[in-house]
Amino acid sequence: MKTFWLLYKSEAKLSIREMSSVIFGVCVPVGIVVLMAFMENSNEALNRIFASVTTVGICSAGVMGLPLALSSYRERKILKRYQVTPISPIQLLLAHLFFCFTLSLVSMLLIFTLLTVVFNFHYQGSWAAFIPAYLLVMLAVHAIGLIIASLSPSEKATGAINSAVFFPMFFLSGATVPFEILPNGLQKIAGVLPLTQGIKLLKAITFHEQAQIMPIVALLIIITLAGTAIAVRFFKWE
Repeated sequence: MKTFWLLYKSEAKLSIREMSSVIFGVCVPVGIVVLMAFMENSNEALNRIFASVTTVGICSAGVMGLPLALSSYRERKILKRYQVTPISPIQLLLAHLFFCFTLSLVSMLLIFTLLTVVFNFHYQGSWAAFIPAYLLVMLAVHAIGLIIASLSPSEKATGAINSAVFFPMFFLSGATVPFEILPNGLQKIAGVLPLTQGIKLLKAITFHEQAQIMPIVALLIIITLAGTAIAVRFFKWE
């Protein structure tokens, strides 16, 4: 446990010093919320915004931040140095994961506080259902990031793969552009993205649409378990 917290603190210091993770994982979602809330600020609209934009921090941290950090460490031989220590791949991956989780949760809490204080937001769903669902979406998206981090051959390749995965999620999943206004063809393409399903789950919980919940939960659990297993199995130190 001591090793885990040392790795966690090290990752936190490096990320805060570099700042891109904080900017894309925390500042960008907050900025998007402000713009969207000023355009439409009925409580129903704010609930829709909250359920969707809170996932931007998850996407930024899990798909961009996590793979790029691990690929950078691998290319700079930092992981190779870890290999000759008692640190296991699981400890290293968990430390990175928990820091990304921290960024995502901070982003969500800032969005909630901002909407509540400035726009008189009242969440109309069940917090007891929303919080576990949010954590499940976080796990599923980060599992995708772990696969990229473990299989990508180089930092340059990671950047290209990240862009190919991140930007469709960012623009087509409903996190920034409302899913409902997309053409039918794009909706079908976007429907295969894990983040799209995650946002559908959060909206279903928020607006009490029970019929959609269990199939999406099952899908996200499968993505989480499969992604984690693949990442641990094929993790490369160098």
